[in-house]
Amino acid sequence: MLTCSTFNLRATATSPKPDINEPEPEPKVRKLKASPQLNRWYRARALRSGHKLERLSHQAGSVEVNHSAQRTRERLSLESTSTESDEVEEVPAPGKPIYMVSDGTGWTVEHSVNAALGQFDHCLVDRRCPVNTHLFSGIDDVERLMEIVKQAAKEGALFVYTLADSSMAESAKQACKLWGIPSTDVLGPITESIAAHLGVSPSGLPRGAPGRNFPLSDEYFRRIEAVEFTIKQDDGALPQNLYKADIVLTGVSRTGKTPLSIYLAQKGYKVANVPIVKGVALPKGLFEVDPEKVFSLTINPLVLQTIRKARAKSLGFGEQARSNYSEMDYVKQELEFARKVFAQNPVWPVIEVTGKAVEETAAVILRLFHDRKQRCSMPRISKRY
Repeated sequence: MLTCSTFNLRATATSPKPDINEPEPEPKVRKLKASPQLNRWYRARALRSGHKLERLSHQAGSVEVNHSAQRTRERLSLESTSTESDEVEEVPAPGKPIYMVSDGTGWTVEHSVNAALGQFDHCLVDRRCPVNTHLFSGIDDVERLMEIVKQAAKEGALFVYTLADSSMAESAKQACKLWGIPSTDVLGPITESIAAHLGVSPSGLPRGAPGRNFPLSDEYFRRIEAVEFTIKQDDGALPQNLYKADIVLTGVSRTGKTPLSIYLAQKGYKVANVPIVKGVALPKGLFEVDPEKVFSLTINPLVLQTIRKARAKSLGFGEQARSNYSEMDYVKQELEFARKVFAQNPVWPVIEVTGKAVEETAAVILRLFHDRKQRCSMPRISKRY
C-alpha cells in the first residue's frame, strides 16, 4: 500500500488530502524530448565535470522530483546554448585579390579584367567566389613595381599588368615567377603580334608619357562637334536637323536612346534620337532622311514597365500621374504602336535592348552602320538584333 501511495505522489505531484505541515511540492516540469545531438552534448558535459552518468529507471521510486527538474533545467540551458550557436551568422570569406598594374592610366587593364570577370557573374553575384580588385596606375619605375609584386605575394594575389616598356614588363614577369605569383601580361602579346605584322618596333611609351605628343587633330574636334550636336538633338528636338545626323535612333520612352546617343557621340558620330509616343505624330523628317541611318530600339514590356515605374517614382509623380505611363496595358499598346511603325519601314533594323549594356547595343549599331556604309554583302535587314 505504501508503494502505491508513493507512485501516486510521483505521478500527480498532489495528494487527495495534503498535510499542511508538509512542504508544497514543486510544480511538474514538462519533460522535453532531447535530440540525439543534445544527448551527446549532455554526456560530454557530464564527463568533463566528473559526474557519473546514470540512466533513469522506471522502477527506482526513490528518485526525487527536484533532481528531475534540475536535469530538465540543464537540458533547457544546453538547448538554449545550442540554439544561440546555430544562429550565429557565418562570416563571408574574404575576396580573392587581383592586382592590376599599369604604367599609364590603367584603363586598358581595368576594362580587360572587368570584361573577364563578366564571365563569372553566376559565381560573383551570390558571393560564392568573391573578388577584390586593386588598380595601381602610373607605375613607371622598377622599384615601385617590385614593392607591388611583394605585396601581391603576401596576399596571394593574381597579378595582371599592362606595361608598355618591354624591360618593365620583363621585370614584372621574372619577379612574379620568382615569388610564385600567377601573372598575366595583357598588352605584351598583342603588341608583339602587331609589331611582327607591321615590321615596326613599338615605341615602348605609355599613354601620356612626356615623349608622346597628342596634337589637337581633326578627329578630336570632330568628336567635340558630335557631342554638341547630339545634346542639341536629344529627345526629338530640332527635327529639321535630322538630315545632318550620322545616326538616328527611334523607339518608345525608356529604351535607352539618350545614353546610347551620348556614347556614340563620344566616338565621333552625330546622333539624333526621336521618341515614339502613342497618339503623337512622328516628325516628317524621320521618314525623309536616308533610311539606312535610322535604327529602331525595342524592349521587353515587363522590363519597360519596371524601368518606367522607377523613373516616375524618382520624379515624384503620384499614382494617378503614373498610371498612364507605366501601366502594363499602356506599355504594351505603345510597343505595339512602335512595332507597326517599324514594320512600315523595313529598312530600319530593330534592335532588342533588353538585358544589353549600352556598349553592346552600340557595337551592334556600329557594325550595321559600317557594313551599310561600305556596302558589305549582307541580307536585307528585316529582323531583330
